[in-house]
Amino acid sequence: MKNLFVFCFCFIFISTSLFAQQNLIHALPSKLGLDKAYIDQKVDSIMELGIKNQAFPGAQVLVAKNDTVIFHKAYGFHTYDSVQPVALNDLYDLASVTKILGPLPALMKLVDEGKLDLDVPFSNYWPSWKKHKDKKDLTLREILSHQAGLVPYIVFLEKVMKKNGKVKRRFVRDTPSEKFQQQVYENLFISDRFEAKMNRMIDRSKVSDEKKYKYSGLTFLIYPRLIEQLTGTDYETYLEENFYKPLGCYTLGYNPSKKNYVNAIVPTENDSVFRKTFVKGWVHDENASLKGGVSGNAGLFGTADDLAKIMMFYENYGAVGDKQIISKEIVKEFGRVQYPDNDNRRGLGFDKPLLNNSELALEDAYPSPLASPESFGHSGFTGTFVWADPENKLVYIFLSNRVYPSREHGQIYRLNIRTALQNVFYRASSMD
Repeated sequence: MKNLFVFCFCFIFISTSLFAQQNLIHALPSKLGLDKAYIDQKVDSIMELGIKNQAFPGAQVLVAKNDTVIFHKAYGFHTYDSVQPVALNDLYDLASVTKILGPLPALMKLVDEGKLDLDVPFSNYWPSWKKHKDKKDLTLREILSHQAGLVPYIVFLEKVMKKNGKVKRRFVRDTPSEKFQQQVYENLFISDRFEAKMNRMIDRSKVSDEKKYKYSGLTFLIYPRLIEQLTGTDYETYLEENFYKPLGCYTLGYNPSKKNYVNAIVPTENDSVFRKTFVKGWVHDENASLKGGVSGNAGLFGTADDLAKIMMFYENYGAVGDKQIISKEIVKEFGRVQYPDNDNRRGLGFDKPLLNNSELALEDAYPSPLASPESFGHSGFTGTFVWADPENKLVYIFLSNRVYPSREHGQIYRLNIRTALQNVFYRASSMD
């Protein structure tokens, strides 16, 4: 297993991140009663299997028990050429994990402050929906729990591309100007009016008459603008001031290629359609890209350490030390299954275990069958996964670039890598 992993903790110590104010506490698993030998053998074996079968070129796993990091290892390389090893402070494109780390904490705080109501029509806050009979009465509770019947996704990229594969110059230019200020990639700039076009398409999208669980990320594209309207503050600034800085999450944010981070950024996919190159430091998701990289559905980048901090914040129901940033009742409500009678496992924005998860075998469960019903988290298309379990005081972070070099790489799902890894730590916790 030479060069397979980088291992970076020995005994109890404090993280010495250049930026962090809220430091993570680290300890050996055995200090918290977990079988270290079992964990090392099982995790190394699963990760070796994943890399050998090209589920991903490299990845890292971080697990915290009782607010203490007991495992953090990096495996493999950024790419299959085995040139740059994965490092523990690498920045990853978080994809849909953005949903619960970007707009969701802001929406929670706004509900907590009485500026949003989960059970009144969302059109009260987004007036353009009042013109559409199928949307005007939908509530934020229905929308966030994927119970509203909204379409899952709209491929907005089709609106900026010609059939010959070239971009439409009325929407995309290779140099910035007064009307093309939003940068979507190196030497690519989107028309300032394209966001309004995206919003109109969302407004006009169909809604199913059948109210059952149907995943949709559409409204996450408009939440940043909604948050700005309700707070009078720029979306990114609001997140920084209210969550990321108080939590010490100084690498968590959008468009890292525009920032002077010392951290290496892990590449994602070879985009042969739009950007015509390997995507690195810019969001992989095309819809988020067309919003200048700042969206609620995708776009956040971060390190495993920063994800651990914000997931422990959730695990502790909105508390950081002796400070309650969001009320305990609100975080619990967002993490609760909303429509179990409709066979819908989802919370408000959060993913949840399958409703019969504890009865399932490991290969059929989601996530680990040992995760408590109170646990919650989210997965990301790029191969990311975060999960918090308040009952067992266990936070699990998995970061990879499984879409390298192509999104067709699906071995991470077929091998059930992320669930199998998470299960190791529950098993280790229950051993005598």
